[in-house]
Order: sequence, then C-alpha cells, then structure tokens
Amino acid sequence: MKNVPTLDIRRYDTDRDAFVAELGAAYREFGFCCISGHGIEPSLVDGAYDVFKRFFALPAETKMKYHVAGSGGARGYTPFKVETAKDSRYPDLKEFWHVGREIPRDSKFAALMPANLWPSEVDGFREYGYGLFDALDRLGSRVLRALALHIDLPETYFEDKTDQGNSILRPIHYPPITEDNLPNVRAGAHEDINLITLLVGASAEGLEVFTREGEWLPITTEGDAIVVNIGDMLQRLTNHVYPSTTHRVVNPPNANARKPRYSVPFFLHPNPDVMLDPLPQCVTPDNPSRYDTSISSHEYLLQRLREIKLI
Repeated sequence: MKNVPTLDIRRYDTDRDAFVAELGAAYREFGFCCISGHGIEPSLVDGAYDVFKRFFALPAETKMKYHVAGSGGARGYTPFKVETAKDSRYPDLKEFWHVGREIPRDSKFAALMPANLWPSEVDGFREYGYGLFDALDRLGSRVLRALALHIDLPETYFEDKTDQGNSILRPIHYPPITEDNLPNVRAGAHEDINLITLLVGASAEGLEVFTREGEWLPITTEGDAIVVNIGDMLQRLTNHVYPSTTHRVVNPPNANARKPRYSVPFFLHPNPDVMLDPLPQCVTPDNPSRYDTSISSHEYLLQRLREIKLI
C-alpha cells in the first residue's frame, strides 16, 4: 500500500529543487504530506497539549463561560456534538477551543476577527496557545513558499495574502467512547475549508485519508513530523492541481477507544479579502478553469461554516 511521505523541510535550504518537486508530487497525489525537521520545540508542543488537556478537564459549567453563542465558535469554547461534517446526519464526538490571530483592534479586519478569549483557570494557556499558533503560522508560510515554486509562482506569492489571515488553532478533545456501535465517529469524513492545515501531535491512531483508489489510508506520524494537508481554498486557487482530500477521525477498534484523544490542528487561512479565483498558472487546456464565479475567502468561509452547522 502507498504511504503519505514524510519530507524534511530543512532540504528547502539545502536541496531546494528536489524538495519542491517531491513536496509537489506528494500533494498532487495525496493532498497530504508529513513534514519533519521544522524546528518547533518539543517543549512548546508538550506545554501546549498540557494546558489544553487541563482546560478540557474543567467542569462543563466553567468551560461554557467561554462559549460565545451565535459566533460560530470563532473564539473560545465549542461543546460536544455541535459541529457536523457536511452532509453527515450525526454530529462529531468532540469539543474544541479556538485561538485566532491577534490583530490591532483598529485593523480593517477587526470586525471579522474577534479578540481571543483566554481561560483564567489554566496557567500558561495564553503563552503556550499563542506560542504554538505563531510557530505553526510560520511553518505554514514556509510550506506555502515551496508550493508556490512548484506551480511556477514567485516564492513569496502567498506572503502578503496570508499575513492578516483569519487562521485558527483548534485544540480538540475526543472523549473516551463508552458505548458500542455508535453511529457517530470522532470526526466525520470531510475536507478542510482553508488553504493548508498543520496537525501537530498526530501520533494517536484514528486519522484516515481517502485515496484516489477509493481506500481509507491510516496516517500516524513518528518523531517530530507534522501532518500538513491541502484545504478547499487552495484547491480552488490552484484549480484542483492541489486536491483537498477527504479525511476523517475514526473510533479505534481496540482498547484505545476507551481513552481520550487530543489533537491540535492549525487552519491557515488567507486574508479575508483575498479572491479565490483560479491562478492563471493552474489553468491549462488539459485543466480548464472549474470556476466561473468569484468569491472572497471570507464569503467562502461563511458559506462553509453554515454547511457544517457552526453558524
């Protein structure tokens, strides 16, 4: 069986042409790649997981103080069984928190990107939560540089289109599963909305990717590797050169189902006013444009949040 490759991003500086070619090939094939050698300190990842676990262990009424009704969960806490994968009958078995970009409150995007909430009950939550947001944001920018080169764009093409991006760090808690034969899974089959997603700490089983051959391929990482996958916005921008691949988090078929699962994806978004029109470099006679209407990344985000029942 084919496997999603793991590539060392340090090769971008030492062996650029080959790295860009291999990275581009992985994304064209799977829409997924595992990235090692990124330099994010294990102490930052471990510290972040620790504060997130401590938050999720708080009493429900304490966590609900940070639930902002009507906000689509843009910041703060979202309780269990709210988010529902598009076209799924059953809500996902998870609760989560959202950390967003810290921007000046007089920014033109301030109305679209609310200020963060920080739980006072958990020491270090802000330090580790925003520290991990920032580290993954910088790593995502490095991945986008390589992807830009692969499709004949300038290396820095995405820089000024993501520097005010409405990106989200989402710590997730999937609780232990105590009932047998549940119709819901931890996270139903879906595609991500954004440009790229970076998933740190995907060592626990459960994440599966739907391959071109129509099979579910499990992904687990080793060492410091971070799973990075293409989202629907980048699929649209690249006219499907980079596919946004369906994936899910299944309930383990063994004793691990009785354990909680934690994961922390970072959803890298473009600035809200970026238009998601297919790039000319990705429109060819063999791959004519698949889209005849323009849409901004913010309009697109709202459309998709409605579909997954967050707003």
